[in-house]
Amino acid sequence: MLPPRPIAAGVVALAFTVLLYLVELLDVILPAQLDLGGIHARTLSGLDGIAWAPVLHDGWSHLFANTVPVLVFAFLAMAGGIGQWVAVTATIWLVGGLGVWLTAPPQVVTVGASGLAFGWLAFLLVRGIFSRSFGQLVVAAVLLFVWGGMLWGVLPGNPGISWQGHLFGALGGVLAAWIVARSDRARARKASGPPPGNLGA
Repeated sequence: MLPPRPIAAGVVALAFTVLLYLVELLDVILPAQLDLGGIHARTLSGLDGIAWAPVLHDGWSHLFANTVPVLVFAFLAMAGGIGQWVAVTATIWLVGGLGVWLTAPPQVVTVGASGLAFGWLAFLLVRGIFSRSFGQLVVAAVLLFVWGGMLWGVLPGNPGISWQGHLFGALGGVLAAWIVARSDRARARKASGPPPGNLGA
């Protein structure tokens, strides 16, 4: 299923991606080493990195690798509206960041939007299961066929890639899908009203 307002969704996804490029450009221009503002595992001073890590990247090649998944998954994740997307993204951002902070190796700074990309992908893959929506299941099947290989990124492998960010980002996406499905069902029950009661004579 596509976003109900595809142009607005496209603008939001593109604007977020442009923000990533602007931040990386600033990191190149300014002698500030912005990447050091990422997540430092299990240190109090590194907690604020949870807020900044997804918009920071370890060079242009890192950002280029994340660009297409961020654009595609962010756009498709707005099928429930931009407001819902903000809530879903915040859930993925927080769960992914906390997971990295708790489990990443010491003395390693974690940055990058790939955790968000994995979270949006996981959200898109499982939301149809939770909501029992045929249309969403079709979208999930297509995404699994095209992007399913990405899911191997949640397993330890390349020492230069944060599998923790991928794993906990994906878990945040699953949690967000479950919350959205529960909220949708509650809203549907409220809209349909209470079941008719029995009247005695």
